[in-house]
Amino acid sequence: MAVKIRLQRHGSKKRPFYRLVAADSRMRRDGRFLEILGTYDPTNEPATVKIDGEKAQKWLNEGAQPTDTVKNLFKQAGISSNKQVKK
Repeated sequence: MAVKIRLQRHGSKKRPFYRLVAADSRMRRDGRFLEILGTYDPTNEPATVKIDGEKAQKWLNEGAQPTDTVKNLFKQAGISSNKQVKK
């Protein structure tokens, strides 16, 4: 199973709100997911990003691949998207 860390769209028409989720890459964008890692609200000024760093790092260590947008959000939040080896 290939796990992706990606955005899941919520909110109403023209008022998007996103959840950062770990999901099987075969599932639909807004479909079933494994775990919620945080939220992203681009409608606020500045955009609001809340990420649970421990959960995100756990999934990255297990081999989950973040999408390009999620990589940028991780960079803003100070989370390294490079795989870290446990000692």
